[in-house]
Amino acid sequence: MEAVSLTPMANPLNSIKAPIAVEMDVFERKFRASMKTHVFLLDKIMSYIVKRKGKQVRPMFVFLSAGVCGDISEATYRGASLIELLHTATLVHDDVVDDSNYRRGFFSINALWKNKIAVLVGDYLLSRGLLLSVQNKDYNLLEIVSGAVKEMSEGELLQFEKARNLDISEEVYYDIIRQKTASLIASCCAVGASSVSVDPDTVSRMWEFGINVGMAFQIKDDLFDYGEEEIGKPVGIDIKERKMTLPLIYSLNKAGWSKKRKILRMMRGKNIKPKQVREVINFVKESGGIEYAENKMNEYYDRSMEMLSEFEQNGYRTSLEELVTFTVERKK
Repeated sequence: MEAVSLTPMANPLNSIKAPIAVEMDVFERKFRASMKTHVFLLDKIMSYIVKRKGKQVRPMFVFLSAGVCGDISEATYRGASLIELLHTATLVHDDVVDDSNYRRGFFSINALWKNKIAVLVGDYLLSRGLLLSVQNKDYNLLEIVSGAVKEMSEGELLQFEKARNLDISEEVYYDIIRQKTASLIASCCAVGASSVSVDPDTVSRMWEFGINVGMAFQIKDDLFDYGEEEIGKPVGIDIKERKMTLPLIYSLNKAGWSKKRKILRMMRGKNIKPKQVREVINFVKESGGIEYAENKMNEYYDRSMEMLSEFEQNGYRTSLEELVTFTVERKK
């Protein structure tokens, strides 16, 4: 009988961030210190936010992109902090908008401290990010991240506008995910580049690289909705929330008139039952929607890797390539 190893599986992100392990540790300390305030309630909430932070993928994109384009500097640390502050602010506000009580398995800020406080906390985080850049004259970084926040807001509003009638085309879907998701990852890569290089072409190339990574990342996230078990997010949650994702859009475009009408009628219902969710999932699988979305995801992945290959090979680029691969092969 073979011995069973009780050692937990290694986190792939640990090896990916090896070239920036020291920088990530320093960043974590700097970021935690920057979240301290003299207002007891606010300090308590900031501590809660720091404790429930996720995989730190965004700062990894910043530092690795900086390493690909030059020598990591103090501006790189400030850029990573700016990204985290403004993105965390948008998440806090999103939970209020969505009336969501959970974020990454933890209670959301609005669930614990109510909407009014959550909105003010989001405003506070935004102001901390703006001040960090203005006080250090990092106007180039502030312009990049502010542009991404603008795009993310526009993407959310475009999705709301189109979701009412469930009439999102494939082209509109790409516009939405480019703004909602890809613009943030693009800003991470551009901020990393801009923190170490004044060459606008280098920053632009890293932005486009990030856009392709972000597109692949979001399509992968949409595919989780059609899995066999709850990994990362509940299976069928996008269907229940009437979100038109690429596998479903493709399948509806391919379906006959009567089948399409039946599926849309189910999704327009007030309460979509589990049986109906399963029917939609089966419909998408039988229509080839999963394979189509995977192919599109791989196209964006290949494009991003091709763009990255134009930069000089070093340990940072190798890890950045591995991080991109992780985004499309992750299980949650």
